[in-house]
Amino acid sequence: MKKMLFVLLFCSCNVAFANSACDIPKNDFDGLYCLNKVYQEADKELNENYKKLTTKLDSDGKKALKFSQLSWMEERNNNCSKREANGFFVNLDCATSTTIKRSQFLQDRIRECSSSGCQNSKL
Repeated sequence: MKKMLFVLLFCSCNVAFANSACDIPKNDFDGLYCLNKVYQEADKELNENYKKLTTKLDSDGKKALKFSQLSWMEERNNNCSKREANGFFVNLDCATSTTIKRSQFLQDRIRECSSSGCQNSKL
């Protein structure tokens, strides 16, 4: 995949694309659409894992998780986006892989809470 910065444009409309459109994008806009779909799914899973984890934590754990999540978001934004005079740019490869890693981290904490108890120090 190209290591390019893409302007991240979210469209709330439901455009019907055949599966093959994302297998072989015809142009950069099709590629952006497909990358955006993958990012949105990763972000949705991250949010679901965050909510699941909060239900298992005590109040101190919830505070620690919120603080670490806000720190993670700032780091993701600093590493995967930039603002220039002509626009705001997001590297969707970076944002997606960073989001997937964070979601996996949250999943690990959920499993940990279920098996041996939540450890707030790991949040």
